[in-house]
Amino acid sequence: MTGSFPDGPLTGVRVVEAGVLLAGPFCAQLLGDFGAEVIKVEQPDGGDPMRQWGREKPHGKSLWFPVVARNKKSVTCNLRMPEGQQLMRDLLAGADVFVENFRPGTLERWGLAPEELHRINPRLVVVRVTAFGQDGPYASRAGYGSIGEAMGGIRHVTGDPSTPPSRIGVSLGDSLAGTFAALGAMMALRVASSTGQGQVVDSAIYESVLALMESLVPEYALTGYIRERTGSILPNVAPSNAYPTRDGATVLIAANQDTVFRRLAAVMGRPELVDDPRYATHAARGAHQAELDDLIAAWTVTFEPAALLRLLHLGGVPAGSVYTAREMLADEHFAAREAIVELDHPEMGAFPMQNVAPRLSRTPGRLRSVGPRLGEHTDEVLRQVLRLADDRITELRAAGAI
Repeated sequence: MTGSFPDGPLTGVRVVEAGVLLAGPFCAQLLGDFGAEVIKVEQPDGGDPMRQWGREKPHGKSLWFPVVARNKKSVTCNLRMPEGQQLMRDLLAGADVFVENFRPGTLERWGLAPEELHRINPRLVVVRVTAFGQDGPYASRAGYGSIGEAMGGIRHVTGDPSTPPSRIGVSLGDSLAGTFAALGAMMALRVASSTGQGQVVDSAIYESVLALMESLVPEYALTGYIRERTGSILPNVAPSNAYPTRDGATVLIAANQDTVFRRLAAVMGRPELVDDPRYATHAARGAHQAELDDLIAAWTVTFEPAALLRLLHLGGVPAGSVYTAREMLADEHFAAREAIVELDHPEMGAFPMQNVAPRLSRTPGRLRSVGPRLGEHTDEVLRQVLRLADDRITELRAAGAI
């Protein structure tokens, strides 16, 4: 690791996060993964509700919060009080990035509008993550990731066509908005480093989802076609599906390209399929997708998953199992690349979680700590960053400002 970037390429960048739940905190998590100092500002009366989220709670603790709050410092600060608002201004005076995901207008009511903050710190990058953005007729509406996913288009195309639209299984809209927010912060930081001028990054959940929707909009606008749910297939692209195995499990096979389909036919012992006019071209396979899938399924169901995968991999056919956490933790490739690493948790001990992505060859990011206890770093930050005396910290705590 390069000496001047001991924790990653953002070593030396200070981020103040005032986000709750997921979208804003995920943005700050990504910045912290690559070395930024992230000071997470939380309300003293309970902090981020994410501290309570998740189904499983060993020791009464959330298993989600230690991941999304990793590499962060927790400082309690009551932003509803003038004293807390002033503390936030003081923190932001020396910060590079401010991440928040309150409803539009909240910062303004607290005297923390971007224009005010830029008077204090002209180079500050203000990252605002919301459901609908900072302006427009829906800006003031309450909204969560699920609503952004629905309006952004991904809910309508997710699931089986015989069922209502499905949830993806993770908080995709929030994470996408946080990812685009982090990308925006990086671009704005580059401008600030050259010009000394910060700016506002406006990341909306519905727009972040929309950004992933491929050709969905022009398909309708130019042809009148509305993309629908298709289950496990990619329409008119075959073979590419989940196929049954002998024990009731499934294996994904993606062999839609002509050269790859030729390999699959050879592995199946059916080289004549390549010359069959129903399957000889990409368009022909798409037109006969269902019958081709049935033909392949009749072959895969005769194998155990491991034997089938060995055969496909030896034949150069892209294929894989559907993993749960159990398979991830047992997989040799995950282990070799340290895709999952363990950190120490003060109550739970060894705590596994996904590693930093993507990987940088010279200045990689790294994980330094799990999510902190509420207010764990309040005194440290107020002393070292704001240079407050102990008696002043005592006064603020007695007033309920921290």
